[in-house]
Amino acid sequence: MIFNSFTYLFFLPIVFILYWFVTRKNLKFQNILLLLSSYLFYATWNWKFLFLLIFSTLLDYYTGLKMEDSQRKTEKQFWFWLSISVNLGFLGVFKYYNFFISSFAEALQRFGMKPHLSTLEIILPVGISFYTFHGLSYVIDIYKDKIKPEKNFLDYAVFVCFFPLLVAGPIERATHLLPQIQKKRIFKYSQTVDGLRQILWGLFMKIVVADNCAIVVNEVFKDQHQYNAPSLIIAAVFFAFQIYGDFAGYSNIALGSAKLFGIDLLKNFAFPYFSRDIAEFWRRWHISLSSWFKDYLYIPLGGSRGGKWMVVRNTMIIFLVSGFWHGANWTFIIWGFLNALYIIPLVIFNLNRKNTNTVAENKLLPSLKEFSQMLLTFGITTIAWVFFRSETVSGAFHFIRRMLDYNNYHLPQTDFKPFLFIFVLVMVEWFQRTKEHGLQLDHIKSILIRWSIYGVLLLMILFFGANSDSFIYFQF
Repeated sequence: MIFNSFTYLFFLPIVFILYWFVTRKNLKFQNILLLLSSYLFYATWNWKFLFLLIFSTLLDYYTGLKMEDSQRKTEKQFWFWLSISVNLGFLGVFKYYNFFISSFAEALQRFGMKPHLSTLEIILPVGISFYTFHGLSYVIDIYKDKIKPEKNFLDYAVFVCFFPLLVAGPIERATHLLPQIQKKRIFKYSQTVDGLRQILWGLFMKIVVADNCAIVVNEVFKDQHQYNAPSLIIAAVFFAFQIYGDFAGYSNIALGSAKLFGIDLLKNFAFPYFSRDIAEFWRRWHISLSSWFKDYLYIPLGGSRGGKWMVVRNTMIIFLVSGFWHGANWTFIIWGFLNALYIIPLVIFNLNRKNTNTVAENKLLPSLKEFSQMLLTFGITTIAWVFFRSETVSGAFHFIRRMLDYNNYHLPQTDFKPFLFIFVLVMVEWFQRTKEHGLQLDHIKSILIRWSIYGVLLLMILFFGANSDSFIYFQF
């Protein structure tokens, strides 16, 4: 079941009605409903992987209790490392086994050996990277005595499996989500309306922007040799908006869906393409993952303590791991490496916190300097996205070389229609850049204007929405 499917269109209202009209007087029944709905939501992908989700939930729940009950430090360490090892072990087998086997075989071949190492036809369980990180943060926080273990299994299971965030985040923290699960939720009309608006905006980003861009992107990247340089540049730009519309669209639908049940999830995107440098971009893109790596990897490695060399080393590690987290392919690692190279000069010269306010704050338009900074940041980000999208590293380099080949400049050969949808996206988000999402329109007092905007977006979804199979980040 995916957010942009008719199945979800029926599923969500049914759960909403049962939640507020049947179980609203009993918090336990509400949570049971959320958990069963989440299991059903996940089972529609592949019911056989439910055992993995339930096992992971039970493991971390039990580990948390055992660490709390441990009388000796060694006993506490045993349960901690058991949970870490099993969680990362599952992630490693399902997501990275074939990558390591293939890479090892290629390395041996370079030395003249011809190994016969077999890969496996492993199906990647959807959402495994996300719900694994939910559990890991919970276990790590208990081990460091930042939180107490949750004794109510139902509440903990809802924290891990809550269906809006289950398959592609945001990556939640127990300190933020568990208290909301444990207390009685009160229906708020304004929260529900805002949730519906955020869902509508997410659907526009996904179905209209991302999926129309994907048509051009898939054609060009499939056979780049048939296209000239301007067409390749357009495809690279379209992919930048495809992945943004796809993933930020998913996050908006997830946050909007959660609001329908009186729950606020962590914000995952903050208009990242209006960033003036790459450091600001990474504070605004996939915020929950960036903050996860900061808290659970960057700071334990030493963070910014220990001089510039330590900062550079830790920054490089963070981005390489982030690239590897996204997928078992060298293209993702190169993507992470490139972003590290972009940001390290800012870190060295203490410029990584220079742009922390909203661009062109209290102004209609950015200054020429701000516009140039945004354009440069978008440009280098788009180049990195080429590696993210390409099947091979050599293919990505070849794509970029053809983009920059001045002998290859002729009239573009691609469809320009997605530019219209990108323009609508950029304009709406520019004027909403101080808000939580693109359709947070409480400041517009005219009901007619608000509903006109909703109507236009609905018509664009109905008439210009493109077919798609799934969200890009489901593969991660």
